[in-house]
Amino acid sequence: MPTYEYICSDCGEKFEIFATFEEKEKGLKLKCPKCESKKVSQVFGSVFIINKSSSSSDSKGCSSCNGNSCSSCR
Repeated sequence: MPTYEYICSDCGEKFEIFATFEEKEKGLKLKCPKCESKKVSQVFGSVFIINKSSSSSDSKGCSSCNGNSCSSCR
């Protein structure tokens, strides 16, 4: 079941909701668990994609290590 992240506009509380895609499409009745405000907005996080199909010898590395194979681009 997907996890959706939200933040309260009134108190700044961040919280997660577990709901199916169908439940989300129908509309979730959300309120902040801390202050019970209904002024909440969905937060979208970052997604990291690792390409394991290229060999490290062919890699030019990331912008931090410039090909020296740091832990981020191995």
